[in-house]
Amino acid sequence: MFDDRITFEKGAPDAESGVAAATSPAPAAAPRTYPSLRAAWVPLAALCLAFFVEMVDNTLLSIALPTIGRDLGSGTTALQWVTGAYSLTFGGLLLTAGSAADRLGRRRVLLVGLAAFGAISLGVVAVSTTGELIALRAALGVAAAAMAPITNSLVFRLFDEEALRMRAMTLMIVVGMTGFILGPLLGGTVLAHARWEWLLAVNAPIALIAWIGVRLGVPADHPDDLTDDSLDLPGALLSITAVGVGCWSLTSGVDHGWTAPVTIGSFLTAIAAGAAFVHHERRCASPMLDLRLFASGTVRGAAIAQIGTSVAMAGVMFGLILHFQYVWGWSPMRAGLANLPLILTMVLGTPFSEGLAKRFGHRIACLIGAGLLVVALLAMAWSVERGYPAIAASMVVLTLGLRTVMTICAVALVGAVPANRTSIGAALNDTAQEVGATIGTAVLGTLIALLVTRELPAGTWSPELVARFFHGERLTFIVLAVAVGVITVAGARSLTDSHATDDTPA
Repeated sequence: MFDDRITFEKGAPDAESGVAAATSPAPAAAPRTYPSLRAAWVPLAALCLAFFVEMVDNTLLSIALPTIGRDLGSGTTALQWVTGAYSLTFGGLLLTAGSAADRLGRRRVLLVGLAAFGAISLGVVAVSTTGELIALRAALGVAAAAMAPITNSLVFRLFDEEALRMRAMTLMIVVGMTGFILGPLLGGTVLAHARWEWLLAVNAPIALIAWIGVRLGVPADHPDDLTDDSLDLPGALLSITAVGVGCWSLTSGVDHGWTAPVTIGSFLTAIAAGAAFVHHERRCASPMLDLRLFASGTVRGAAIAQIGTSVAMAGVMFGLILHFQYVWGWSPMRAGLANLPLILTMVLGTPFSEGLAKRFGHRIACLIGAGLLVVALLAMAWSVERGYPAIAASMVVLTLGLRTVMTICAVALVGAVPANRTSIGAALNDTAQEVGATIGTAVLGTLIALLVTRELPAGTWSPELVARFFHGERLTFIVLAVAVGVITVAGARSLTDSHATDDTPA
């Protein structure tokens, strides 16, 4: 069981079972928990579909930006906000959404989020300016934030057995990361046959299918599984400001320079908001995020390690997009297909990550995963001038490390919080990943700008520019290897020796 669990909340988990006691009859047709993944296929498929659509929307429009720019007469800065608006509202509202779900009901908030996501997506048919599209993308980020932590929290609560929880969370991570990776490929495929608006409009029927599956298969929240604390609106506002502005600051550093007044000002604003948030949460009678959660080494360590994994993944994906499409001149579809080693290893690597956790426990397994990430990033630095097979092999090692750390930390973090705080636990996990992804992209973008060029010319690159890019890419991956190693190892060392995949009932 999780031996680093916090149990100070009302409705905290039973010491023996690790989950809140469920003595009441099922409130709906769906059972409280399921005995197998097969028995839970309806809610599991619905939750995976909801997670897939919110993750794929992170990268889906990136491939369509040139087309959108021509249709709407957008400049470069405006196009950056078409994608950035979604990420900022999504990342900034994760903690708020998780906190609200633990109070109002997880299924209820998820159903509202899915309905809003589908309806807002249909609004793309009325978009005629870049400003309208940016506003629509920001609204989609709000709806997605009401979905992301709750899908992970609910899938965790579908099962009592830790082995089933591990496999279900693994499935969710595979589906979500596959959506993130497949975004450009799916976008390029659609653009070859339809207008760019369909990239968003198709969200509506997908959200509807997921809504029906959640409504039919996911049990309604039992009052004992929720907290009756009042909503902490000041804490929500401060957390949105701290996370949202903090993520934007990293992007601003790449776009405007790290010493630009707007960048320095945004960093200071984020720091001030973060300090005010901590001060408020310590004094608030019903805090949005009870800071006592961080007394648990598992909560601290898992969140830190998740930042490291996302730094690695986002940095590598951004770097390889530039490598494949600019240096090698591959089409968007071919560049998307080049990510297949990531996807296949995500799908096929389950026995590896589960085997490590079962044999060595969380801490040692995550340290092994961290080592794989470092080896993969160093191998990526070695591979940049050695062709696709060498890069593909590095991608396989990288994904094994990602799968191991991401899955174990997600299960450990959500399992370490009280039963009536699982949504905020999942939100912490997702926020850590979002912050890590922003840092990884910012680090790679900054180093490429400093070492290679601030402008990435289209068409055939000169041999001199290609050589500079390879040199910059190599140094960037080495820097990422050091940063990811330090962050992920620091987090993994705080985990427990829990073996959360034992095939015994929890």
